[in-house]
Amino acid sequence: MFQEIPSSRPQTPLLDSLNEPADLRQLKADQLPRVAHELREFLLYSVGQSGGHFGAGLGVVELTIALHYVYDTPNDLLLWDVGHQAYPHKILTGRREQLPTIRSKDGLSPFPKRSESPYDTFGVGHSSTSISAALGMAIAAKKQGKDKKVAAIIGDGAMTAGMAFEAMNHAGHDNSDMLVILNDNDMSISENVGGLNKYLSKILSSKTYASMREGSRKVLSTIPHVWELASKTEEHVKGFFTPGMLFEELGFNYIGPVDGHDLPSLVKTLENMRRLKGPQFLHVITKKGKGFAPAEADQIKYHALSPAPKPQADAKPVVKRPTFSNVFGRWICDAAAHDNKLLAITPAMREGSDLVKFSERFPDRYFDVAIAEQHAVTLAAGMACEGAKPVVAIYSTFLQRAYDQLVHDVALQNLDVTFAIDRAGVVGADGPTHAGAYDISFMRCIPNMVIATPSDELECRLLLQTAYEFEGPAAVRYPRGSGTGVDAGSAFDTVEIGKGRVVRQGTGVAILCFGPLLQEALKAAETHNATVVDMRFVKPLDHGLLQTLSETHTGFITLEDNAIMGGAGSAVSEYLLSQNIKHPTIHLGIPDGYIEHASQAQQWAEMGIDAAGIERALARLN
Repeated sequence: MFQEIPSSRPQTPLLDSLNEPADLRQLKADQLPRVAHELREFLLYSVGQSGGHFGAGLGVVELTIALHYVYDTPNDLLLWDVGHQAYPHKILTGRREQLPTIRSKDGLSPFPKRSESPYDTFGVGHSSTSISAALGMAIAAKKQGKDKKVAAIIGDGAMTAGMAFEAMNHAGHDNSDMLVILNDNDMSISENVGGLNKYLSKILSSKTYASMREGSRKVLSTIPHVWELASKTEEHVKGFFTPGMLFEELGFNYIGPVDGHDLPSLVKTLENMRRLKGPQFLHVITKKGKGFAPAEADQIKYHALSPAPKPQADAKPVVKRPTFSNVFGRWICDAAAHDNKLLAITPAMREGSDLVKFSERFPDRYFDVAIAEQHAVTLAAGMACEGAKPVVAIYSTFLQRAYDQLVHDVALQNLDVTFAIDRAGVVGADGPTHAGAYDISFMRCIPNMVIATPSDELECRLLLQTAYEFEGPAAVRYPRGSGTGVDAGSAFDTVEIGKGRVVRQGTGVAILCFGPLLQEALKAAETHNATVVDMRFVKPLDHGLLQTLSETHTGFITLEDNAIMGGAGSAVSEYLLSQNIKHPTIHLGIPDGYIEHASQAQQWAEMGIDAAGIERALARLN
């Protein structure tokens, strides 16, 4: 058991000899525990330096080794759901020495990525996609006569999403050869994962048991009434000893639960299951943060780590500013104390959305629906139908998963639901899978929607309260990270919906800012004496202000941390063209492509939406 994160690279001679899974498969089985020890120690060191997802990887060290030892990767296909747990997989598949670059500009992707390695069979980042993709691969391989084995590894949290069960229902019907591994790390290994269950798992997955069962079926099926009785007997006896009846009913052969940290047992069970035909389901019990005592004791805290601080001479103490999420967390607690109709909903993002205090102060008004974004939105619609005032706290990238519900269940019925959309815009090290690049674009076309874009902490609170008091669907989008240092206050003030404000009066060009890039716009405006406007709302757009500005200015720059195509700038151009206003206009935002992982500042610079990029745009118009 490790107690501290190593400050220097540990000695890992056996691990260092493994440059690809084929090397691992040359080892004797009794050498694998040593590989696990060295891999875990290297992972502690590497992620301790670079930052990144932490506890999930520690929990699947043995499972990852067993899978690459038994399966003929990359010919056989392994799919890691979400990808938080894929760091050991990256280490064993030729990327060990690159791991310290993970999540940094031009470094390794934080998630499995097809273009990065042939061992990354499917790009992930969002939850609950692995079973669908694995089934698709199994079907395609079978149709093309390819001899491939396919396994999807999915966590117990990801199994709460409806998509996972949709895929399992189809897999049971299709009867393709595939394995689903449930990595269950929500509980400690208890008595029922002992000798009896280990024995049953080996027996139920063995070739002998499978042959015996198939032979019995052939014989007993010829005898009237006996086959029906035998089938029911087998089902009920097996169900008595294992908790997998649900998965059996979906058409899977359920095996487990097994100890996910018992390498010999894992290897033997996987060897047996790899030979079985049809849909197979292996239930594995692991411990998140396994092998590192602090992470085992506090799994939430050690879900991910920040990079180790680099020593700097004469470094000034950093004043920690509240994040936009913190502003939301304080506002919703204040608003709930002020209005007992407020109900809060989150799809498994309590900590990320800063709802911890709300959940403690108002437990009967807090609803964590697990990884079920579609349900979260329609749940809010149902609440609104009965006079409640629900607030859905959701990341922009995850709201994409509930687009139909947003349109059909909320907006079409014009229901009073407030959306607090966190992580809007690029998100830095998590890269394009988690970027909130499209919410303005996909919401702007929906009738009845109000869309607000606060520029700082005070504006965030003002616009949250404004959206909440609006009797209809309203969204407030705000970015990941700290604010500008403006005091958000504690008042319940509101602003007029659809009205912007001029924050710097200049001449020539007007910069129309939608969101927290306002500070970058103000820096750039100084060199060209440009006007800077905090537009506040994308929808409804302040047409009156645009008309006035067009009469006193010669050009426009629109600025947003959202896709340019269909975004706020598009809304501005649509209005200008409708009024036959032909001023030159430059749209700055996220281009038609994916912005890879880097720091937020690096991403803004790459897209030209920082102060330097805005200055270049001003120079083109002056």
